[in-house]
Formats: sequence, structure tokens, C-alpha cells
Amino acid sequence: MLKDWIKSEKPADEEMTSRLQKARAQLNGMQMAIKENKLPVLVIFDGWGGAGKGSIMGKVIKNLDPRFYKTETLSKPSEDELRRPFLYRYFVRIPEAGKFSFFDGSWMDEVTKDKLLGNTDADDYHRQLTSIKRFERQLSDNGYLVVKFFFHISRSEQKKRLEDLSSAKSTSWRVEKWDLWQNKHYDKCVDVYDEYLEATNQFTAPWYFIDSKNRKWAELQVTELLVKSIEIALQNKNRAAAVLQNTFPLKQMPRLSEISLDKTISDEKYDKELKKLQSKLADLHNKIYHAKIPVVIAYEGWDAAGKGGNIKRLTAALDPRGFEVQPIASPEPHEKNRHYLWRFWTRLPKDGHITIFDRTWYGRVMVERLEGFCSENDWQRAYNEINEFEKELDDWGAVIVKFWVQIDKDTQLARFTDRQNTPEKQWKITDEDWRNREKWDLYEDAVNEMIQKTSTEFAPWHILESNDKHFARIKALKTVIEAIEKKL
Repeated sequence: MLKDWIKSEKPADEEMTSRLQKARAQLNGMQMAIKENKLPVLVIFDGWGGAGKGSIMGKVIKNLDPRFYKTETLSKPSEDELRRPFLYRYFVRIPEAGKFSFFDGSWMDEVTKDKLLGNTDADDYHRQLTSIKRFERQLSDNGYLVVKFFFHISRSEQKKRLEDLSSAKSTSWRVEKWDLWQNKHYDKCVDVYDEYLEATNQFTAPWYFIDSKNRKWAELQVTELLVKSIEIALQNKNRAAAVLQNTFPLKQMPRLSEISLDKTISDEKYDKELKKLQSKLADLHNKIYHAKIPVVIAYEGWDAAGKGGNIKRLTAALDPRGFEVQPIASPEPHEKNRHYLWRFWTRLPKDGHITIFDRTWYGRVMVERLEGFCSENDWQRAYNEINEFEKELDDWGAVIVKFWVQIDKDTQLARFTDRQNTPEKQWKITDEDWRNREKWDLYEDAVNEMIQKTSTEFAPWHILESNDKHFARIKALKTVIEAIEKKL
């Protein structure tokens, strides 16, 4: 990579000026095509301190309408970001469809710096590389253009630039201790950067090396490569991405039709068990807070299966300062314009906290699949993408509990009828509920496939037999308690 890189020949000044004017005009003219085709463009500026990343970014974005781009300076993670999963602060910043996001620095900075300073072990480093490759591939597969630039200068050139910046009061603030450390340990940095660049140089998100000795030449390289990348992305806009096979170990699960729904619990036993289990969960909530263990609980199930009542009995045991319930409905426009997992990444808990999702990311392979809100390629890819998402949570140290709340068709009809005939419950029943009921068999097939393909060893599905709501509530409490105790 860096060691073997052969620089492109810098053109003469007159040619460089002519080409730069043309490339700037092309980039400016592409904004409307990007907007109309709803192409999200993520541009990453990485490289050596003092290589001119910020100044070149400033020159490039001058050619763009400021209403359609955002710039992000990704330096040290904030205290809040350190309490989130590794990719959190990057995922939440991805652009909307039809817009640019320019990153001054990226996940490369974070992982290579930790490796160079000895703040991470080999296992964590390689786990992060795997996460990054999945992240970049997922973005590309979901219609994003990811363009990655590495700004390269020699050791002597870097030293000269850092000295020049440090010598003037107006620019000395731009030189950080890390830039000086880089220059002092230049050869060591080259080795680590080479390893990283080679590992993350993917067909869907390749690296482009920018000769940064001459700033005008660097701007031309970036602008022309960006124009070319956008042209290719627009040509390939409707090309389906590969559906990858799951690589995670799966747990064997029964089909819904094989699950017995005659399990019950007496009222007396229910009251006694509920009180005991809620007390135990309250104690565990304190323990996970002090141990900084995040908990993610996901609820899916049939309409009228009792998800809300089940969630209510869980939250009754929890300190309200340490949990959130996220009711998931149809995506808002700004959510629909991003990767479908974005709205779930933005709702994840901090470490030591609990988030309960009432409906989840599994809508991709159920309602979106059956109602035609995404393509077949989209939902077929989603099984693996969801497993990768949940693996990120597992690597973060989260407890992941996934419930499918199961009832039979007759029980659903009885509950629908009760809701419709009871004034204070009528808000719970909609025309959509009745329409979905007509597709029961189709939904059951989709749920069976979902459970079979996403019940991993680190995030298995748990079936709550909910013809008897009391039985399902006790089972849910026991399952959450067992999962937390196992993690502790």
C-alpha cells in the first residue's frame, strides 16, 4: 500500500488549472443528479497530520450547495460516545439520501491510534477491522457511495509543515501532540497504516491515495476521483448487491406451528411470582448500572399478543432513570432516507442502561417484506445485516434478549373483538390490524424464516406463549433475569 504506492505524475500548472476548473464545474453540476437519484455520498479524508486534509476539504465543498452537505470533524470521542458501541458515533452521522457527508478523520484514526499507542490488544483490533469492513460494505450494499482518501506526505515534508504551523500564533493551535508523535514514529505509523489500509481496501469501498505535497494537485486528485466515483455510482444505482450467507452459529428453533400454547399459570401463583421476579430484576438493574453493562430487549409478535402488558411488567421493576422504551412505528422521512438500521443505532442505550424496543429492526423482514416497502434483494440481505448489527452489540458487551410473543388465530380474533367492543380499548384496534390478520399465513412464513435465520448463539430468540398473558409475563421476567445474571 503506502510502501509500494507509485505516485501519479503531476501535470504542468496550466493543465492542472484547466482540469481543476472542469472538475469543480462537474462536481457542482452533479448535485442535482445526486438529489434526484437519492444517492447518499460519504467522503472520508484520512492521512497524515499536516497533510492538508482540512484545507482540501474546504476547497472541495466550496463547489457545493451548503444545503446539501454536512462536514464532521471526528477527533476524540466524547464521554457519551465512549459509553456507546464502537461504531455508534460514525453510524449516527451517515448522510441522508441525496446529500453529502464529509468526514475529517474517521474510524481509521481511532483504531490505528489505539494500536500505535498500545491501547488495544490484537483480538480487539482485528474485531474492529471486521466491524469496519462490515459497516462499509453494508453502506455500499444499501445504496451509499463511500469514497475514502488517504493524504500522503513524506516524513520530511510533514516535519516542515508542522514546524511552519507551530511557528505562527495564528496556526499553532492546528498542531496537536498526536501530529508530532506521528512524525517522530513515522516508520512505525507506516507499518500500522499499511496493515489497516490493506485490510479495509474493499471493492465496494476502495482507498484512494492522494499525493499531498502540492495542495493544488491534491485538490485536483480529490475532485476528479470524486466526480468519477459519483458517475459510476449513478450508473450502478439499480444494481442489486450480493446476498451474503450467514457466518454466525445459529440455534435450532421450532416453527411457530410446533409451539404449544396451552401453558397457563394460576392467579395466585402469578401474583406471587410477579412480585418476587420484579424485586429480583430491580436488584439486577442496580448491578448492571454499576458494572456498566448495557441491556437491549427486543419485542416482536402478533397484534394483540400482549407486548404492551408484558413490557409494562418489566419496566415496573426498573429505575426510570435507567431505562427507555422505544415504540417503533413507520419510519419518519429523515429515517427513511438513511440506512434502515440508522434509527435503531440512534436509540441504543448507554452502558449500564436498558432500552426496550416495542417493534424492532425485524420489520425489514416482516412488514417491509410483505407490504413491498423494500425490494426482495433488500430483505434477503437483511438477515445477515441484522446478525452483524447484533454482533456489534454483543462485542460491545450488551445483554441482548429477543422475544417473539406468540398467540393463535382464535385468541387474536377474541382480543380484536374485545377491543372493538370496549370504548376505552378502541384506540388499540385499527383497520390495519384487520388487514394484517388477513395475511396471517404469509406473516407466519416470514416469521418462521426470520427466527430460523437470526437466532444466533449471542442473540437467540425466545418464544413467549401468550394465550395466557400471565404466563408470558412471568416467562419474560425469568428470561431477562437469567440473561443478565449470565452476563454478570
